[in-house]
Amino acid sequence: MKKDQMLPERRAVLRLAACLGAATAVGFLGPDTAQTPGRHPSGPPPAPPPPAAGPQAGAPVRASAYRLRPMTAYTPPRFRPARPPVRRKPFLRMAGIGRGMVLTFDDGPDPRYTSDILRTLRRYDVRAMFFVCGEMAAENRDLLREMAEEGHVVGNHTWSHPLVPRLSAAGIRAELGRTSDVVEQTIGHAPVWYRAPYGAWNRRSFEIGAELGMEPLGWTLDTLDWREPGTGAIVRRVRGGAGPGVVVLSHDAGGNRRQSVEALRTYLPELLDAGYRITVPSTAPRG
Repeated sequence: MKKDQMLPERRAVLRLAACLGAATAVGFLGPDTAQTPGRHPSGPPPAPPPPAAGPQAGAPVRASAYRLRPMTAYTPPRFRPARPPVRRKPFLRMAGIGRGMVLTFDDGPDPRYTSDILRTLRRYDVRAMFFVCGEMAAENRDLLREMAEEGHVVGNHTWSHPLVPRLSAAGIRAELGRTSDVVEQTIGHAPVWYRAPYGAWNRRSFEIGAELGMEPLGWTLDTLDWREPGTGAIVRRVRGGAGPGVVVLSHDAGGNRRQSVEALRTYLPELLDAGYRITVPSTAPRG
C-alpha cells in the first residue's frame, strides 16, 4: 500500500481511540448510571457499601467538627487525692523547719478576736494556722477568705467542738466532713490538717481524717489561754517553751480571748528578735 493511502486510515484509527478514551474519562468523572437507583441495565444492583464505623457514621461532618467530637465510649477517671497514711498519734512538733516555730489558733473564727490576731500577724508579715470550727466558719466566711488570701493555713477543728471519743464513726465523719465542705466552698480547697478538740483523739478519728485527706496536728506548747490566766502568764509560757519546731496552741474563740490577742502583740516581736522564724507547713508530711 502506498504511503499516501495509509495516512487517512491511521487518522481514522486515532480519532476512534480518542473518542473511546474520552468516554472512559467521562465514566470516571461523572455519575455511574449503571449504579443509579432505578436504573439497572444488566444484572442485580450492587450491594450498598457498609456504613462507616465510629464518629464518621451518619451525616458527613467537617474535619474540624470531627476532631472536636467527644469519644462517647470513654469516661475519664475522677481525680482523687492520695490518702495519707493512717497515724496512730498526732504530730506534736514540726521537724525540718530549722529555727522555726508554728503559731496555731483554735475554735474560731470569731470577729471579736480573729480580726485583731490577723492584724498583728499582718503587721509582722508572718503566717499562722487557724483550726476552725465549722459552725463558726459558716457564719464568718469573710474571715476564712482573709486567712487564705494572706497565706495562713486553715485547718479543721470539727463542726461543734465535741469530745471525739464519745462519737460514733458516722458522727466523727459528719463533724469533720461538714467542716471541710464549708472551708472548701469558701476558700477553694479543703483542709489538709485537722485537730481534735481537747486533744482527744482515737483510732477512728485518725482513720476518718485520713479518708478526708487530712493529717492530725497536736501541739508542743499549750499557752493555757483558755483558762484566762492573764496576759503576762501567757507571754511567760511562750517565752519559756520557745524552741525550734515548737507548735504553740492559742485560741481566737470559745470565750473571752482578749488576753490571747494582747499576749500575741508582746511575744511575737520577741520571738522574731530572738531569731525565730514564724512559719507554717506548706504541705502535710508523708510517711
